Amino acid sequence: MKRSRIGDLPMRVIYRILAVGVALVLAAVAAVVGFVSSGSSDQPGGGKTGQIAAPSAAPPSPGPPSPEPSASVSASASEQASPSESPAETAAPSPSPEGWEPAPDRSAVIAALADPRVPELPRDKRLGRLPGKAYKSKRRIEDDRSGVSLIRFGKPWKVFGASPFSTKQVLPKVKGIAHRAMLVSSPVPILVQRKAKDTALLAARWTLNHHPKGSRIGWVASQPIKDGWLLAYRVKYKIKKKARSSMAAVAVVEAPGAKPAMLFVTIPDTQGRRWRDINTAVSSLRLK
Repeated sequence: MKRSRIGDLPMRVIYRILAVGVALVLAAVAAVVGFVSSGSSDQPGGGKTGQIAAPSAAPPSPGPPSPEPSASVSASASEQASPSESPAETAAPSPSPEGWEPAPDRSAVIAALADPRVPELPRDKRLGRLPGKAYKSKRRIEDDRSGVSLIRFGKPWKVFGASPFSTKQVLPKVKGIAHRAMLVSSPVPILVQRKAKDTALLAARWTLNHHPKGSRIGWVASQPIKDGWLLAYRVKYKIKKKARSSMAAVAVVEAPGAKPAMLFVTIPDTQGRRWRDINTAVSSLRLK
């Protein structure tokens, strides 16, 4: 009768059986570990542990990120990147250092022409030679604020306190006349129009603030000049119920990178022998 007990087997056979069993167990363990490792690395965001700088505060999700964190990051990135990501806005220069731009319509001009003190502009007409002796001078005044330069007259003219203008020259006061002759320059103090002629019209109306109360304009000349427009006019008013007048002119020119510049000169009839200085002044206006 044959025996089947393990103790009856030779020792070498038992060792072989044990070796085969251990090998099978090790192979099974290795297969399980490999499957688990492969599965974790195939998931979105999966990777080696050594590549993660810090653990997430919440368990990682294999799907796409939630909307709230994404929106927050996008808003933050947009705020930081917007200055550099919109070069058209940052690189585009402003109309001017003072932030001006031409008016979109002629409503201001229509209102000015409705003013009984301001008649309709005449057809283009050049300024003729006014009474008086021509004054010559090589000296000039630089108006950095307006971007222009103009003649600096000698005596009897003198440089005076410019405010509210940029530059100012005056003639001596005439006894009994509050209004005095002056030559000034500054950026135009009114709403800039698309046409230099319209801007000059508004500027001329504005100069009535520097003439006696009740003054009215009578046009003498209206002509284009280099980079702008010139208007010359007689300002009529009364002083102690006596009719008086001043000869005046306004020139506006486009100054590069700045609001248009204005030259304004007015001389009362009591100093009519100096009216020729108006010709000299307007012809001396130059862009810097």
